[in-house]
Amino acid sequence: MHLAASLALLLMAPSACAAQDVYVKVQRQGESITVDVEATAAAPVSTAWSVFTDYDHMASFISNIKRSRVIARNGNSLEVEQSGETRVGFLHFGFAAVRAVELVPMQEIRSSLVSGDFKAYVSTTRIAATPSGVKISHHGEYVPKSWLPPLVGPAVIESETRKQFREFIVEIERRGHAARGP
Repeated sequence: MHLAASLALLLMAPSACAAQDVYVKVQRQGESITVDVEATAAAPVSTAWSVFTDYDHMASFISNIKRSRVIARNGNSLEVEQSGETRVGFLHFGFAAVRAVELVPMQEIRSSLVSGDFKAYVSTTRIAATPSGVKISHHGEYVPKSWLPPLVGPAVIESETRKQFREFIVEIERRGHAARGP
């Protein structure tokens, strides 16, 4: 049993180490929350793009998303419905939203709120090639409908955003390794 656990940790180590490289900054101004993320992954742009735009399967690799699906598609314009929940200690945050998504293939994903648990929501995720893989940059501005505890709220958002982007990177690198083969 101990040997199996050690082997599992060794096999996971490359993705786990790479997935640690996620920078998140959360700022609160009044009721508005701004989230900026910088991350890298050892995979081609096409792999990162396929993960970030895999809305119909996102719930299988992002732990706080319970349901995700494309409900309308017109070329590079989508409507995406997502719901999920986050639990941190005694706090429980559920969310549901429909977003308008505009794709600039292999470069940028722009999202804005159509309906859901926010007063306002707009974000842009950029994917760019680097010598060692990809750089992911995300900027989002959100206004939640419900009250957000002043100190705890931004800390929870930062922690959950970091966790979510680490899960994206693990999936990107998993798909990248699978594409390259053994």
